[in-house]
Amino acid sequence: MPTPAPIALVTGGSRGLGRSTVLALAARGVDVVFTFNNNEAAAAEVVAAAEASGTRAAALRLDTGDTSRFEEFVTSFGEVLRGWGAERFRFLVNNAGTSHHAPIGEITEEDFDSLYRVHLKGVFFLTQRLLPLMEDGGRIVNISSGLARFAYPGSTAYAAMKGAVEVMTRYLARELGERRITANVVAPGAVQTDFSGGIVRDNPEVNRRVAAMTALGRPGLPDDIGPMIAALLGEENRWINAQRIEVSGGMMI
Repeated sequence: MPTPAPIALVTGGSRGLGRSTVLALAARGVDVVFTFNNNEAAAAEVVAAAEASGTRAAALRLDTGDTSRFEEFVTSFGEVLRGWGAERFRFLVNNAGTSHHAPIGEITEEDFDSLYRVHLKGVFFLTQRLLPLMEDGGRIVNISSGLARFAYPGSTAYAAMKGAVEVMTRYLARELGERRITANVVAPGAVQTDFSGGIVRDNPEVNRRVAAMTALGRPGLPDDIGPMIAALLGEENRWINAQRIEVSGGMMI
């Protein structure tokens, strides 16, 4: 009997880095369930592209900042797993996120709370709810940002949440070690996507500034990141644990 394909869950998989990660995992023979917030048409396109690799794919709607929906989501995810003849999944990529840029004096409590709900509280409690469905020997990748290493004006609240995720990830690695589950952080630099309104991709001046502060001379692309995440989840990287890996082309070094 052939060995069943591993199954991954990627949050925020309908666009940008999440989309690239879903497709890179599918290309490696991983069946992928991913979440999307609003754009059902984009999610359907990603499902079709992933299935074109010969693997199974499914999209589930989820606002990762709304913990009240997590129980319902985990139930739906479990139904997908059982429909694929599985009880557990192997890989979790906490990628979904929102951007925010403002000077510290202009950040409101609602701005701060919104970032907290999506980038920290949501990641913590979704991971907690999913752990009973994760295989022993599974892998977790949490997405951070280069902004947690270097300080760029206007990113205080966003970067603080990502810094907290990095600390949380080390604790996950320690606590889940008895189940042989690894937990690592991938921290992208500036990437040309629609994140932050597409400012790195669409604003020539911002694009030029990012290129000037990056050793490899350009901003990142989604496919600089997604395949790296897929590779990190691969068996060849099984001994990497509790690490922060920045994927930025050498930004601000």
